[in-house]
Amino acid sequence: MNEQFDVVVAGAGPAGAQCARDLAARGYDVVVLETEQEDEFPRQSNKSTGGTFPSMLSAFGIPDDVVMHFTDSVVIESPNEHFVREQAGGVLDFGAFKTFLVEDGTEKGAEYRFDARVSNPITEGGEIVGVQYNGSREVYGDIVVDATGPAAPLAKALDVSDLKRENQAIGIEYEFEGVDLDAAGHADLTDAMMLRLDHTYAPGGYAWIFHTGEDTAKVGLCYIQNESYQRYAETRRTVDGYLEHWLDTDPRFADAERIEGRQHRGSAHIQPPGALSTDNFMAIGDTVPTIDPLWGEGINKGMRSGRAAAITADQCLIPDERDTSAENVSLYDDLWHGEVAPGADARLFMTELLYLVPNERYDSLLRDLRNLDRDTLSGINNGNKLAIAKLLQFDDLPLLAQFAKQRLKAYRS
Repeated sequence: MNEQFDVVVAGAGPAGAQCARDLAARGYDVVVLETEQEDEFPRQSNKSTGGTFPSMLSAFGIPDDVVMHFTDSVVIESPNEHFVREQAGGVLDFGAFKTFLVEDGTEKGAEYRFDARVSNPITEGGEIVGVQYNGSREVYGDIVVDATGPAAPLAKALDVSDLKRENQAIGIEYEFEGVDLDAAGHADLTDAMMLRLDHTYAPGGYAWIFHTGEDTAKVGLCYIQNESYQRYAETRRTVDGYLEHWLDTDPRFADAERIEGRQHRGSAHIQPPGALSTDNFMAIGDTVPTIDPLWGEGINKGMRSGRAAAITADQCLIPDERDTSAENVSLYDDLWHGEVAPGADARLFMTELLYLVPNERYDSLLRDLRNLDRDTLSGINNGNKLAIAKLLQFDDLPLLAQFAKQRLKAYRS
């Protein structure tokens, strides 16, 4: 007999695990299929810097013991300037965080199957009714959720995902001890999460130092290999090479030593979402993609997308009135655009524009930020175009023209 569940979730990342956690708490019969082996989870998928904020921890009931270090401020650096904003945050032990979500979901009643690689959707009449995994094994569900990230085997097969290679960001991160967090000539990064805009180290992207306690920190960088990258990058230098270049030339790392076994690689797509759902199906987390385009924060939005999918499933699976049609499931689309990632288009606009500017403009940008009031800064961060306009200068006109040309080229392609 076919195995039948209320909901089948592919992927045990933050989005998938949170979706299953919420559904199990509501009493639904949910199974999660995860590629990694249980005794290694989440070694291969431990790919996040883990930077987040207290609002996420509180909203999802995340315990303090998965937080490596609580921070007090966010710092933005350019080659010669820095901007500091007081903002409480937390740097997660991402592996411990994922383990907690799985264990808590299991306690609530979710079933987890590890070493279960999802390959294809099972369809009837053009609609998904289940999934194949590990070759010929099958499992069925009234609703199927793809939380597999950029791989997106189900979303791609159903024409829900349209992730484009040219929009893929790649990143690498090490963890260090012996980092000088208050080096002369630099901002004090004690109890801070720092993002650096500097094409010397991250062409068309950004680098970071996240304090994780005492003299330890997460250090990494990421960029998209788009036109901004091609304009500023050195032809033969890889992402590893750029990180090594930063480590070799920044005095904060002069006495730093890498912590064994704490290296992370990852990728995500920086682009607007296409479709998000169809009959009996939703795509969540980085499958969409859901990551914030401006600063790359993905945990909070991924968790919120998982919760939005759980709310939608709850509405669709009302006893005796189950309706998992595309029209009913589209509640998820409304929740995604209204609550998970409001203003996503404006923030993507800011991102594309920001990574075009040269290093010297980054310096003047941070000087300008220091002169703005808190409400305007919040408006800029939320993608308010009037607030963004306050940062533009007359000398930015050629840059805006270049940006418009790139957008037109992308539209035509």
